[in-house]
Amino acid sequence: MTRFDAADPADRRKLFVDAITAHRKRASPFLTIEVDETGLEDDDAPDPDLGVPWMQFADGIVNLDCTDEELEALKALLSEFPAFKIDDITRPEDADGVNVRVSAKADPNRIAQFLDAAFREVYGLPEEFRAWVVAV
Repeated sequence: MTRFDAADPADRRKLFVDAITAHRKRASPFLTIEVDETGLEDDDAPDPDLGVPWMQFADGIVNLDCTDEELEALKALLSEFPAFKIDDITRPEDADGVNVRVSAKADPNRIAQFLDAAFREVYGLPEEFRAWVVAV
């Protein structure tokens, strides 16, 4: 990989495909994508108490943390991605919200589409948000 961030939707999805491909070629434990909150308007910025939205991908699983409201948005989004399903929901006692593991048995392009849509629809990010691949 030669670039690690993108803000344009098409470039972001290509970045995610490249990251998934690099992750698989390197046989790395996981890849992590985070949102760059510095470029967001105040009303689009994530709740500071919850931190920056992130997702991890490994072994055909997308891992993310979300609030109960965001979990409902994730469930609605999954209706558009029939090859994806929730495998596990964990509710840690010491955290607000849940950790969700979504099976993503699909090609890198479809996984990239899901990741991009999840950032926008689950976390309510604008179309032009900037994402960083922070670990491959």
